[in-house]
Amino acid sequence: MSVHEPLGGFGVAVVREDGKWRCSSMDSTALGELDAAITELRRMRSTGAVFGMLNVDDEFFVLLRPGPSGVSLLLSDAAAALDYDIAADVLDLLRVEPPDEEDDGLWPEGDLGLLADLGLPDGELHVIVDEVDLYPDEQLQMIAQRCGFGAEFSALVDRVEQ
Repeated sequence: MSVHEPLGGFGVAVVREDGKWRCSSMDSTALGELDAAITELRRMRSTGAVFGMLNVDDEFFVLLRPGPSGVSLLLSDAAAALDYDIAADVLDLLRVEPPDEEDDGLWPEGDLGLLADLGLPDGELHVIVDEVDLYPDEQLQMIAQRCGFGAEFSALVDRVEQ
């Protein structure tokens, strides 16, 4: 069920404080371990919004937003749980059964409204997730653009991918 070689992709921690966006790179362990990603985000002290954007192996993405009452999560493709531990962990935390191996559909699981207060309503996020012709990094770029931190996101991803 798990992929044991190093995972490709990237993790971005996003903070909005005092009306300004800040993006920083997350540790590579966040791509394979949901607990590591949550812990890293919880350590970021901010009076504003804090959330993470994970592009895992260029196969799917995870949005996660810790809050006082728990963590809001969105997995772009539930079928990823069949091959990746972090996706299985997301479904486990959401208390959603993974799809059958015969299921070839692609659908998100989790909270499509987790960025609604930041300018991305659940309907628009659903449209972005449904863009199956886009890679996860392109979908995350669209999310960043729509929320208003596209330039900061692009600059960080360009540095990380070099």
